[in-house]
Amino acid sequence: MTPAARVQAAIDILDEIATGKPAEQALTGWARRSRYAGSGDRAAIRDHVFDVLRARASLAVLGGGADGRRLMLGLLRDQGRDPDAVFSGARFAPAPLTAAERAALPDPATGLPPDVPGWLIPDLNRSLGDRMPAVVAALRRRAPVHLRANLRKTTVPDAAAALRKDGIETVPHPASETALEITEGQRKLRQSAAYLDGLVELQDAASQAVTDLLPLRPGQQVLDYCAGGGGKALAMAVHADVRVDAHDIAPERMKDIPVRAQRAGVSVRCLPTDRLAGPYDVVLCDAPCSGSGAWRRSPDAKWRLTPDRLAELTAIQDQVLDRGAALVRPGGTLAYATCSLLDAENRDRVQVFLSRTPGWSVVLDRHWRPDAGTDGFYTAHLTRQSIG
Repeated sequence: MTPAARVQAAIDILDEIATGKPAEQALTGWARRSRYAGSGDRAAIRDHVFDVLRARASLAVLGGGADGRRLMLGLLRDQGRDPDAVFSGARFAPAPLTAAERAALPDPATGLPPDVPGWLIPDLNRSLGDRMPAVVAALRRRAPVHLRANLRKTTVPDAAAALRKDGIETVPHPASETALEITEGQRKLRQSAAYLDGLVELQDAASQAVTDLLPLRPGQQVLDYCAGGGGKALAMAVHADVRVDAHDIAPERMKDIPVRAQRAGVSVRCLPTDRLAGPYDVVLCDAPCSGSGAWRRSPDAKWRLTPDRLAELTAIQDQVLDRGAALVRPGGTLAYATCSLLDAENRDRVQVFLSRTPGWSVVLDRHWRPDAGTDGFYTAHLTRQSIG
């Protein structure tokens, strides 16, 4: 496909997303209908679509509208590319620009809007303070790709050397002692020997840091209460000689954990709700959330979030904290975490829990934000007083 044909394909996919279809479904559907497109074409089109979704509000102003064609015009202008070289009317290319499209430029006096839902701006201001402009700017860019070196099988330098043999360059990331950031060759990762042999796992550096902070000691029984795909459960199993259980309200989300654990050389038990007995020394509750800290990776989620959905999520987070707390032994640790930037999902939830649950106190409160080179994450550790 020509570069212009890729832009036209992105326009069609963006128009489909505008009807309410999730981005991944729209991209997959297009790929199935377009068998002629090679892997390079699919990757380039995906990049176009996600680059637009990360910056949809400002690109709509730059392009003069919110349909796929105007958004892609806005993206080309944002990237400093000549739109006429793409909107040429050639075969499979977008039609030439109209006079109205040429004239559609932002008013310098008003500038560009922030690329977040307008209704959420007060919440983001309260949560981020002076860092809000930098965080919002970071959310417009592609997320870095981070790996966790599996210290059960290798060291960080040896993992980097193994990746280099497969054409993947990395640098250490300061958020975690096990974190590597890919600087070159990220599309080669899943076929690399280092990945297939379990030397590294895909995991954001802030997500690794959340696990690093857990007070894990040999012989403990620990629980990843909202395990999902099991990234943190695997990190806990590698991090210390502990017995790790994983649980998720939707067990099908954990289907890949046994294979991933075998590849990593660790053991993780996946338990349904009716088999959770406790008490546990550490219970990690990585609660369902808006995902606002990871909007660079799932940018359509940013525009699909509503006030009603945020209220539903905070109610779920309260339930998760209550249920997780019931599984912690006296003197143990309840670790609450989200990949959210919002105080409404983070510190507010902890304070609400403390206000209705006597005997608990906060011993750690930490956050990471995208302008520092990671996903946005929050974690708090709570302890319950021992009896007697």
